[in-house]
Amino acid sequence: MVNHVFEKLFSIAEYTNLTKEERTMYDSSMKYKWDNKNVLDYAVSTAEAKGRHEEALAIACEMKKDGLSITQIAKFTKLSVEEIEKL
Repeated sequence: MVNHVFEKLFSIAEYTNLTKEERTMYDSSMKYKWDNKNVLDYAVSTAEAKGRHEEALAIACEMKKDGLSITQIAKFTKLSVEEIEKL
């Protein structure tokens, strides 16, 4: 914990010693890094959501084959009635 605090302090000290041009370049670099991380995080969360949806569809399909009512399937899978009817 203490090491982390000192690392942060050294980073701040280094940043304040940069010239205006170096700070601008550093800020731009960090913005690029954060933007890329956000894009990656969004892609991962979208892929995970798509995977959960596809899994819910597969489960709903099996439930429908076993004769469960569409309202029950919708309740348990959180899919819409319309999606289940299309299966």
